[in-house]
Amino acid sequence: MDGGADSFLSRPLLDFVAIVGSRASTSYGELVAGEFAADFARDDRVVVGGGSYGIEAAANRAALASGGSTIAVLAGGVDRPYPAGNRDLLDQVADVGLVVSEVPPGETPSRHRFQARGRLMAALSNVTILVEAGARSGVMRLAEQAHDLGRRVGAVPGPVTSATSTGPHRLLQERRGELVTDASQIINLLHMTEALNEAPTGSLHPSRFRAAPPQQRSTDTPTL
Repeated sequence: MDGGADSFLSRPLLDFVAIVGSRASTSYGELVAGEFAADFARDDRVVVGGGSYGIEAAANRAALASGGSTIAVLAGGVDRPYPAGNRDLLDQVADVGLVVSEVPPGETPSRHRFQARGRLMAALSNVTILVEAGARSGVMRLAEQAHDLGRRVGAVPGPVTSATSTGPHRLLQERRGELVTDASQIINLLHMTEALNEAPTGSLHPSRFRAAPPQQRSTDTPTL
């Protein structure tokens, strides 16, 4: 683990949202990933990515640019930023966010470790959003692991002519993912869940699940 924000890991699971997808992303996918990440960051969520080329890097960058919190989960040791072309990005995440790995420093990434990294990202996040992925993309396994763990999985639709739309569309077809077209859908869902968790035990009265008016809430609490 590297970085000065390890207090992130003491935050509730509801605060963590993973944005994942193809390394061979399209401009459309990177735009969507960036917009989602910026919206989550502004809502004081922790954006989980891996710093890989494509969708994950777009998400990490957008979270940083929005002044939000972000984590990069690596397949190798934290002292071996990968891919090397994203070293500056990963160094910035380490400076203001958090870079984590389940393998010791010095270890190099491998196919097996990328699979393990996916499992860690899925477990760390309350919601996983798949933006783009090919039919055989390794990130499809990550989305399936999140589903198997009982986490919510969102799938972003794309052009039917694009190979990178195949993965999200397949998740929707198999009902392993929920259709997501706007980050506010996920944010509203998270706020509803928070309100339910804050309700007094045994109370089913609808008014107990309503958020307090904005003027009654402190600036330290995410706005509902």
